[in-house]
Amino acid sequence: MNKNQFKSIAKNVIDLEIKALQILKKNINKSFNDAVIQIAKCQAKVILCGVGKSGLIASKIAATLASVGTPSFSLAASEASHGDLGMISRKDILILISNSGETTELKNIIKFAKRNKILLIGIVSKKESILYRSSDIKLFIPKAKEAEGIVPTASTTSQLALGDSLAIASMKYKKFGKVDFKKLHPAGSLGAQLKTVEDIMLVGKKIPFVKYNLKMKNALNILSDKGLGFLLVTNKKNKTIGIITDGQIRRYNEKKSDLLLKQAKDIMTKNPICVEKDTLAAKALSIMNSKKITSLCVFEKKNKFKIIGVVHIHNILQTSIV
Repeated sequence: MNKNQFKSIAKNVIDLEIKALQILKKNINKSFNDAVIQIAKCQAKVILCGVGKSGLIASKIAATLASVGTPSFSLAASEASHGDLGMISRKDILILISNSGETTELKNIIKFAKRNKILLIGIVSKKESILYRSSDIKLFIPKAKEAEGIVPTASTTSQLALGDSLAIASMKYKKFGKVDFKKLHPAGSLGAQLKTVEDIMLVGKKIPFVKYNLKMKNALNILSDKGLGFLLVTNKKNKTIGIITDGQIRRYNEKKSDLLLKQAKDIMTKNPICVEKDTLAAKALSIMNSKKITSLCVFEKKNKFKIIGVVHIHNILQTSIV
């Protein structure tokens, strides 16, 4: 075979899979809605199982569901009849994936599910199959042409796409957001990208608070001790009303010579820029760059005067989000 034909083969395979997905898209119906609601409301586990290539797809879908807040795992069909059926409880949801719906290894699992009244969702391409007939919720995948007419390609692509759709739809139904997602992905680059300012902010005694009437002579000592390059000014009610940066201090000294005699309120810039605690660190960095500043105040909920932490640009850069 001429190597120049390889590209043509690749395009043909991809065209087959695109066509299969287009057909699948047209056949999404009420059964899909029913499956999403049941998965989202499941109080136990979602267990997926398939044979051969469908078994590999089951493992991937289980991993995706688990990553978006639905406890899930895949069950090896070949081991199910040798004791692993004990992994399935009556409160679980069982999703069986099979192109033909007649795979021998799945029949004992189907019988077990029906005998124990376990909710069974079938992902299958033959309506006359035992899996389709036995499923409480039937997710039908229209028959599609495989590569070379025999190799599981278009069918497994459709199974995977349908599984991903179930995971995302159930995630949306449960209002599982970025903060929830971050909790399940604390490591690696993804975890870094999902860090919030609350994860990296300085708190407690590390926050450089000074009273509004404090003499700058004393305020400079605090500025030096804290080592952050700024001070936050509070009023009588401990509300944050301003910020003093080392840049402001330098500029003041260039024009006047009475800095040490002044009070913090005389030097500060009012209304420091603040972000809410669940702001992504990447977003905070973007704000710093656009405002040309190196620090942000962090508040909780809608009370911008109640500062619970501060984040410096160095804190963000150490998270490896860029």
